[in-house]
Amino acid sequence: MSGDWSRYWRSPRLGLEAMHAHFERHTYHRHSHETYSFGITDDGRQAFTCRGAGHTSTPGMVMAFNPDDPHDGWAADELGFTYRIVHIGPELVSAALAGVADRAVGLPLFAEPVVHDPVLVGGLGRLHTAILGGAPALVADELLDAVVPALVRRAALSGPVTRSPRFRAGGRGTAGLARRAAELLEEDYRTDHTADSLAALSGSSRFTLYRAFRAAYGMAPSEYQRQVRLRAARGLLSRGLPIADVAAETGFADQSHLTRWFVRYYGITPGVYHRAARRG
Repeated sequence: MSGDWSRYWRSPRLGLEAMHAHFERHTYHRHSHETYSFGITDDGRQAFTCRGAGHTSTPGMVMAFNPDDPHDGWAADELGFTYRIVHIGPELVSAALAGVADRAVGLPLFAEPVVHDPVLVGGLGRLHTAILGGAPALVADELLDAVVPALVRRAALSGPVTRSPRFRAGGRGTAGLARRAAELLEEDYRTDHTADSLAALSGSSRFTLYRAFRAAYGMAPSEYQRQVRLRAARGLLSRGLPIADVAAETGFADQSHLTRWFVRYYGITPGVYHRAARRG
């Protein structure tokens, strides 16, 4: 019998979301977040793939995902793993770095998805404990203001910033082709596009588009569309809409279909997220 469990917390005021979970059987489907995401493994070993390579997170390490960094995740052994993760919006990171980091271009991006740094683990752990434990607002704010610059100083790239696909301008060539297809999927995510219709709208063959899209976004167009739908669902759930209505509004067949994919991507049910949003 699985011992999987999870707790989720969301704060519109802070622009933060956080989770504390233990997974033995749950496997994350390949996905990405709109935020910077920083995870620490309390116990066990968590395996995942990111940026074309396999990685394992163990206690004493920080998982650092850039916005739109595709990754998955599963327990590396039958004992499972317990971990904490904090999702921080790019705007909040930018604000926290104002006057602190010497950056000529854009926001900091993290070169390695796993960083061995006990100091950062401690800082993230204190921030996570504070926000899930209902610490006073000023305490949570101060911890956040200390942790974000520390992450940048200790783990971020020190050279020029390389932007992820989401932030690239869609020019010519295959990168621009993939960007046009992504924009179509974002603007019209409810439509069940076929490979041929999406290629025609993008001005290419279906085979060229598929290869270009996978190269640019690390996932197939169908997976990207599902992720766009799930992000839209999160937005509607945070506004308090009923789950069945959210499923219909975002292109899922029904509530159970939404729930199944929501769990595979985020490790929690839409109901858990709905309640966390209402508490926040």
